This record gives sequence, structure tokens and C-alpha cells, in this order.
Amino acid sequence: MTLRSLHDRAALADRFRRDPAMHLMELGDLDDLLWPGTSWYTVSQDGPVALVYSVGSIPTVLAFARPEEAARLEELAGALAPVLPRRFFGHLTGAAGKVLEAAYEARPHSTLLRMALTDPDRAARHPAGPWRPAPLDRSDLPELLALFEQAYPGNWFDHRMLDTGQYLGARLDGRLVAVAGVHVHSATYRVAAIGNVTTHPEVRGQGAGGACVAALCRRLGQSVDHIGLNVRADNATAVGLYRRLGFTEVTEFAEATFTARAATGRLTD
Repeated sequence: MTLRSLHDRAALADRFRRDPAMHLMELGDLDDLLWPGTSWYTVSQDGPVALVYSVGSIPTVLAFARPEEAARLEELAGALAPVLPRRFFGHLTGAAGKVLEAAYEARPHSTLLRMALTDPDRAARHPAGPWRPAPLDRSDLPELLALFEQAYPGNWFDHRMLDTGQYLGARLDGRLVAVAGVHVHSATYRVAAIGNVTTHPEVRGQGAGGACVAALCRRLGQSVDHIGLNVRADNATAVGLYRRLGFTEVTEFAEATFTARAATGRLTD
């Protein structure tokens, strides 16, 4: 199989719009804000596409496909291995990760669910209780980072996402105690992926996080048509909340860190 590099944003968007729930992140990464950090690959004209997102301390590789395309995704993974970075973070469906293990040591992290908002009325009806989520901006960055350090250490957060205006926070006595934001948001491609959802340990179980997510879904609905998120499959509390808010499962995928084995003839760093 010959690996092909793709550069036509319009053509990529057409591919991903055939299945926007599955390819939410890829569509969002076509946006002007994120596009410069992306590289795209395939081995067939209409088959699966892999994304290498080279922003942050370690690149991220996304390769998603429905079960009926699993064999072609494995072919893509095999062709992609020689040009991948020496170390990367992988989000991969099916057996694509197993294919890469011929050239990489894989350190599994968790199994995640991709979920899509299929019943937005549930989010619209979700009770806010005493919480009044409000938009956050750059002036809130120090307080937001402090909350992540206390409640969500090790999370992936791109400061630029605050500039989208799609981060909402709830406060208790003036102190930020819960937040819901986005990993990608594109009014151009009409998609958003919710992320960086967390609640301070002192107020967990009191509805602050759910109020933030519900309010964010309502806010995002003004600019996008497709809303989704990733959540650990074993996080029953979070999965249950998202189901109550109108999200349903789209696919399951593996999350792992890949490190190149010695003497593999790598082409890139």
C-alpha cells in the first residue's frame, strides 16, 4: 500500500461529513486555528484517514473507522508506521494499535467512548440547581489552571481554546469550582468536541459539573450542528451523566502512548 499525504481541506471535510459523529475531532481540526498543526494520510481514495496533530509536548495520532472499514484502517496503520514520530499519543479504533506494535512499544492508558449529543432537549431541560455557569476568558486562566491542578491533573488543555468563548465555569463564593470547555470548536465546520470537564473535589456530587456541561451544550447549539465528547469507558458516573444529558455512544477506542522500538528506520522525529 502506498501512503498518500492529503492537503485539500475541502476534500477532507467532504469525507468526514459523511460520518460527523465518528469524525468530530477531525472536522474540528480543519479549522483555521488548528489546521497548521495537522498532517493527514490515507492509502485509498475513499478509505480511512489518519491525523497527526503536532501541537503540545507530544504529537497525537487519530485513526478512526467503523467496523466495516477495520481492515483498511489496519492497512493504513501499517503504511503509516515508518513516517510517524518516535513518540506519540494514539487514539485508535479496532486493531490499528496492534499493527503499530510491530514498530512501537505501546503503553495503554484506557479505553474511551466517543459519544454524540443526539437528544439536545435533555440538555436543555437539565436542572441547573444553584449553579449559574458563566463564560470564562483569558483573565480566568490562572484560576482555571489551578482548578485543573487540583481536580484534573495531567489533562490536555490548549490555552487557545479559551479564545473560542466556549468555556463555562461555575463558582461558589466567588471561587471557580467547576468547568466545561471544548477541545475543538468550529463554526465553519459546525462541530464541537466538549472536553476539560471537571469539578473541584469539595463540591463533587452537587450538580456543578452537569450544570456546566448542559449550559455549554445549549451555548454550542447556537453555532454548531454536531456536539460530541470522549469519556473513559470505566467512568460510570460521567457516562451516566452524559447519557442523562442526551449523549449516546458512537464508538469505542483505545488510548495509548507509543514509543518507537530501536532500529526501525524511522523517517521523522
